[in-house]
Amino acid sequence: MNLDRLLIVVFFGFLMTLTIYDASAHQLFNSAEERIGNYKVQIATLPEIPTMHEKSQILFRVLDSDGNEVNKFRMGIRIYYNDLLVDTLPPQYHDNGHWETDYVFREPGNHIFRVDLYDVGESGNILTYTFNVSTLNPFGYIFYYTIISGGIAGIGIMIWAILSKKKTGAKL
Repeated sequence: MNLDRLLIVVFFGFLMTLTIYDASAHQLFNSAEERIGNYKVQIATLPEIPTMHEKSQILFRVLDSDGNEVNKFRMGIRIYYNDLLVDTLPPQYHDNGHWETDYVFREPGNHIFRVDLYDVGESGNILTYTFNVSTLNPFGYIFYYTIISGGIAGIGIMIWAILSKKKTGAKL
């Protein structure tokens, strides 16, 4: 009986270790990159899944064809929700290859960011990069926790059923 309990504790410990490892090792959910011509633009959000009506940070990086950050660039952003333009960030010059800005999302769901990189294309054209950024309402995380808890409870019930079956089978 003590061996059964030890196995359950070891199993759940192993399961928790895998969960923690995955949480820090995967690529961000709201991160993407797109290459057009000789430039690549990357976007990411902090927190990983922004919550509406709370300040989020949007991170941008501009890289050249060799993967080096572009020293000076001009970038503007148009933000769409349900195919309607809801916000713009006017074009600004940036002196290093990355740029961070705070943003508050007003609606839950998918937002389209159209990032315009100015004066870098052939003959000074504008390059437009398109990214999807998803948001949640403030109670969205409860659903994640409910699903995770249900999965752990289901695994626990299966282990209990297997161990109970072994105990009753041994007594017969």
